[in-house]
Amino acid sequence: MSTPTDPVWLITGCSTGFGRELARLVIERGWKAVVTARDRARVADLAEGVEDRVLALGLDVTKSEQLREVVKSAEQQFGRIDVLVNNAGYGYQSSVEEADDEQVRAQFDANVFGLFELTRLVLPGMREHRQGHILNISSVAGFIGFPGSGYYAATKHAVEGFSTALAAEVAPLGLKVTSVAPGPFRTDWAGRSLQQTTTEIDDYRDTVGTRMSGTAEGSGQQPGDPVRAAQAMIDIVEHANPPQHLVLGAWGVDKVSAHLRETLEEIEQWRETSVNTAYPASEQ
Repeated sequence: MSTPTDPVWLITGCSTGFGRELARLVIERGWKAVVTARDRARVADLAEGVEDRVLALGLDVTKSEQLREVVKSAEQQFGRIDVLVNNAGYGYQSSVEEADDEQVRAQFDANVFGLFELTRLVLPGMREHRQGHILNISSVAGFIGFPGSGYYAATKHAVEGFSTALAAEVAPLGLKVTSVAPGPFRTDWAGRSLQQTTTEIDDYRDTVGTRMSGTAEGSGQQPGDPVRAAQAMIDIVEHANPPQHLVLGAWGVDKVSAHLRETLEEIEQWRETSVNTAYPASEQ
């Protein structure tokens, strides 16, 4: 196993949704945990009565100083970090053409660059102990770019690529990396947390506009159970051979599987065009 029987968890974005449910289950197991949210008051209750093994901290993942302080506090309190869950992030919907540049950059800061930096800060301790597991919360959008989610998909594609490369780098050191890609789950992602730039261009109303309105209307009715998703994450951390990719939810598994099959079929269909780009054998 890549983690001990009494692991120390660091989980970001614990105010609601996956982070909240995962933190709750970890704490119920009797494990040590560092639980964070931008507003510490929203996670303070998780540490009540168990302050000896649960540290509740405020953390905005876009703030480098706060990231450093959280890692320092975690290692001072518990001596190590065994499981890092990069969960903090949010959704943003817009047509590619109409997106607000500030919102796009802010989403990349939260979903991508904050995740990158926190991972870098945690890795030295994991390398020293030659144990650890990093879970990066991606999305089905990390495989498929849906209308209206171009920039969100770009952040999650970045997380997928980062996770795959990181896994190859740290596997010889005894560390594990899993990207977790949920489909629709009953969290705040499509509700309070979702940001949108309204589509005003008629050409996009039937694609982007329809998807954006459907996302809002479906909030609170998604089939996925965040508690079961959290348990699935615990299950893979406890597994001797955890997956590098974990898609959550039947809808997500079906969509990602179909997309990958179609992608492979297209690559094979255009194989001749692709392979004919090499120098002629006489020139090699």
